[in-house]
Amino acid sequence: MSDPTLFVDLFAEDYAHEVLLVPLLERVARDEGVHAVVRVRSARGGHGRAVEEFRLYQKLAEKNAMPPPAPDLVVVAIDGNCTTFARKRQEIREAATELFLEKLVSACPDPHVERWYLGDPDSFHQIVGYRPAVGRKKCTRGHYKDLLARAVQQAGHPSTLGGIEFAREIANSMDLYRAGRNDSSLKAFLDDLRYALRSRRQCRRGVDP
Repeated sequence: MSDPTLFVDLFAEDYAHEVLLVPLLERVARDEGVHAVVRVRSARGGHGRAVEEFRLYQKLAEKNAMPPPAPDLVVVAIDGNCTTFARKRQEIREAATELFLEKLVSACPDPHVERWYLGDPDSFHQIVGYRPAVGRKKCTRGHYKDLLARAVQQAGHPSTLGGIEFAREIANSMDLYRAGRNDSSLKAFLDDLRYALRSRRQCRRGVDP
């Protein structure tokens, strides 16, 4: 029996979220015996834009104005900005209609998504060639973005996209268990995603011939 295909729609703050989350979603889905087709619905304009686009998308879906197939899961990704994961997840859930609540998975990197890039220093070192000293969480704006960019420069790579050019390799190579232990917001996302994938997989296998 081939792996069931699930359609996953993604709303994210920006390109740094998109290029890490797309391969990460695909990888976790493979690990769960699912083929994920990730459709990026919004990945520009920051936190407010991601949530507003998610609201508009739901209105269109409720009017049957969205082309098929309907999503099996919807992932909304906004930075935690040093609030708790539970609080950011609740903010996203409050933007969801009843129709989409059971399909919703929240990704809330805390404080910023670049910390997830650095979540597993061992695999980061193997890919980039430099081991960053991540240390305890810091809320300074731009801290992890700068740390990621400096790590790439220290490894001798040209300064192009500040490190996000390695996103797919990082997503496919990081030890997810170790990264989750290092970052509780990443662990919370992965736990929720795995649960959602398993639930939707069971539903899909129940209806597929």
